[in-house]
Amino acid sequence: MVNYWIEGLKTVFEPYTFLMTVVGVLAGVVVGALPGITSSMGIILLLPFTYYMDPRVAMMMIVGLYCSSMFGGSISAVLLRTPGTPSAAATALDGYPLAQKGKAGKALSAALLASFAGGMISSVALIFLSPVLAKFALQFGPAEYFSLAIFGLTMVASVSKGNLLKGLISGFLGLLLCCVGVDNIGGRTRLTFGINALTMGFDFLPVMIGAFAVAEVIRKLEKREESYVIESKISDVFLTREEMKDILVPILFGSLIGVIIGVIPATGGTIATFLAYNELRRWHKKGNQFGQGVLEGVAVCESANNAVTGGAMVPLFSLGIPGDAVTAVMLGAMILIGLRPGPLLFVERPDVVYTVFAGWFVVQFLMLALGFLSIVFAPKILKIPPHILMPIILVLSIVGSYGLRNSMYDVAVALMFGFIGYIMERCKMPIAPMVLGIILGPYAEGNLNRALLISRNDWLIVFKRPISLVLLLAAFASIAFSLISSYREAKKRGA
Repeated sequence: MVNYWIEGLKTVFEPYTFLMTVVGVLAGVVVGALPGITSSMGIILLLPFTYYMDPRVAMMMIVGLYCSSMFGGSISAVLLRTPGTPSAAATALDGYPLAQKGKAGKALSAALLASFAGGMISSVALIFLSPVLAKFALQFGPAEYFSLAIFGLTMVASVSKGNLLKGLISGFLGLLLCCVGVDNIGGRTRLTFGINALTMGFDFLPVMIGAFAVAEVIRKLEKREESYVIESKISDVFLTREEMKDILVPILFGSLIGVIIGVIPATGGTIATFLAYNELRRWHKKGNQFGQGVLEGVAVCESANNAVTGGAMVPLFSLGIPGDAVTAVMLGAMILIGLRPGPLLFVERPDVVYTVFAGWFVVQFLMLALGFLSIVFAPKILKIPPHILMPIILVLSIVGSYGLRNSMYDVAVALMFGFIGYIMERCKMPIAPMVLGIILGPYAEGNLNRALLISRNDWLIVFKRPISLVLLLAAFASIAFSLISSYREAKKRGA
């Protein structure tokens, strides 16, 4: 095994392999920062270049893009309130308010350090805990996935910005909207009102782009706001010792959540970031400030986001089962370049496995270096006058929406939700719960239907399975905690 590690490190630091890894990391930062161009799409665009490469070189290039794109999504989320990747939507909750306060550099530094730490911790999990974590992942079935989604939906309270009633209305609106289209089990059309285009439903990516980015463009152009005053000195980008101490616990907490969620197949970074953000908000001393611009909120989201990467690779390498949408694309990429994911991969191609293991650490350091260069110069974007910057964001949003399925329908969805998001903001109704409902609604519905099919319509199946029952109890406890907290806050305001 030691020999494999040595050979893996030698391969990583070969000039050609190292250069391609750098190219992958750099491409990942750019892909992540562009709204609508997801990590999956980035890997797909990269595939033609890797087809004739040595599998070890190709895997290092793909891994570099995968890891760095997770951080890249935070750049546009913090600066423009336009999450570059779906999992960066939670980062925007505190990152954008920090940019409005003139702390864009600080927010991006916290995001970068948290991404680096989450990636390193997930590397350890990938290498040393693969058999254990893979065995844990096999315990999850449709009932467990349903309960996990229900637990995730209790996060509506944490992203409601202090108004639980409006947050619940927004969340239920998201759940209603996710029912539009074709039933994923029976194949029946729902809530289309005879409009054929609505059978495609509302994919969460154009919804997210519209609700966050397009709505912000409308708001900025309406108010004709000036650019924010931001820090221009490189020294201002660095976090102080006190700030480093403040984000340490959130980073560790987010990394733990990210690895666990990443290991569970078919989950991904979006669920991990919102779950970590919600749970940290409950017990952290600054919990009541979350959503108003705190570094801890950015750190916990980005550490969870990047910790998912290593966790999602565990079932892919060990079982040949993708952990999320990105690793599903990576599964196809591995097959195309001549690799067979699964237990036999460790026997047939140990050189590739240990090159990835050794290279995973190298990728994190490359991301740290290239990410630092990006955060030094990226905040300069905020100095561009809004009447120039906002149309650019609108164009990127339209291109990103169109690129999802090469359909003008998705562009129309993004523009429509831009106006919906703008109206919701005017009514002081939080947007995040609606987006959360659209993300988790189909996930919950699909897995509930599968669980009922397997159990022959036994609704008690979700209570009979131990992990599912524990998750449901946690969801009920979460709801009770939110209601009690809301009641206490209302009582204080009344007093």
